[in-house]
Amino acid sequence: MTQADPPAAGARLLADLAALGPYFAVDVHHPGSPVRPPWQPLGELTSSPGALARRIGEVRERLAAAAGCPAAAVEFRVAASIAQLGLCARLLSPALGAAAAGRTLPVDVGQARWVPALGGPFRLSLPDTAVAAEAGTAATAPAEAGTAATSALLAGPITQIVRSVEAMAVSPRVLWGNVASAVNGAATMIAAARPDLAGPAVEAAAALLADPALTGTYQGRPGAAFRRRNCCLIYRLSPERPAYCGDCVLGR
Repeated sequence: MTQADPPAAGARLLADLAALGPYFAVDVHHPGSPVRPPWQPLGELTSSPGALARRIGEVRERLAAAAGCPAAAVEFRVAASIAQLGLCARLLSPALGAAAAGRTLPVDVGQARWVPALGGPFRLSLPDTAVAAEAGTAATAPAEAGTAATSALLAGPITQIVRSVEAMAVSPRVLWGNVASAVNGAATMIAAARPDLAGPAVEAAAALLADPALTGTYQGRPGAAFRRRNCCLIYRLSPERPAYCGDCVLGR
């Protein structure tokens, strides 16, 4: 992949995002440059149900290997929920990190690239035009631009992912709850890495959580007081000794 050379302001944004953690870090590339392994077009996951189903299958196999059981023993809906949560968290986190810093990072999934990996955040590359756009708007209403970028991501690719996985017989309440959890998780990680951004991170997350699609999926505000109103289903991996996420409705 041809690496781009972002402007100074864009380079600072990339460095600031990387400092927040691996869910926020992004690479950049020139639009139209050849896609060379191990990179792959990320848009396939949002535009092709078959590609998304294959990703879910890979997650299912990894979960089964970790549990020491055959893949068939892991419920498909559990693997689908976990795969969707991880994908949404990886897409939302950089945009929220930029918004919390009063900056903007448009995430064009159609031009984005990724390195398929399991067990954590995968490498994500955006066209360098996204960073150039940030440099151009840095002095003009950056907070509003950052909020608009996250809202566009939610209305576009995130909604498309939710609908695709819902068509695979997974409850939309679970899937939208996963999105809300991803938003809260990003705000929590930002606050942990940059305490000075805790307030802006909460505000950026709260603005996104106010979207009608997420209404009723949680209670409280981003941070320690946040709790979902449903479950990501991960407890189903070991129902005899269930483990719950920190924001799970079943955790109390």
